[in-house]
Amino acid sequence: MTLYRERLWAPPSLYLATALVIPASLLVFLPINILTGVIVAVLMELAVLVLLWVLAPVVEVTDTEFRAGRAHLPRDLVGDVAAFGGAEATTQRGPKLDARAWTLFRGYVRDVVRVEVRDAADPTPYWLVSVRRPDKVVQALQS
Repeated sequence: MTLYRERLWAPPSLYLATALVIPASLLVFLPINILTGVIVAVLMELAVLVLLWVLAPVVEVTDTEFRAGRAHLPRDLVGDVAAFGGAEATTQRGPKLDARAWTLFRGYVRDVVRVEVRDAADPTPYWLVSVRRPDKVVQALQS
């Protein structure tokens, strides 16, 4: 059973910014052929949009595991969980970040959750994951 799920979509402004692919490809291909330039511009824009959509990672908490992107952590290995927002989230991603930690960051998602890994055989002390609703993730992992 899924307790929490979110896809880390890029913000609309990033999708809008990808429109710059159109004039860039037109500058390259219009001198060769107008039709080719337009077709390539449209196809490149569509490809960039599809990549943004397909590569958006999913953060999910189920009865049995915590998933962030392609990584899976069984719930019985989840230790302490903490939510960080604002300046503290930035500090967690920067000066306080342990080099051994597993991370999933998206620059357009400011808040993070820190999930301790309770596995003596795993050198990773914790996961630090970007999420939009960190309190909900903490609540789901503690239930």
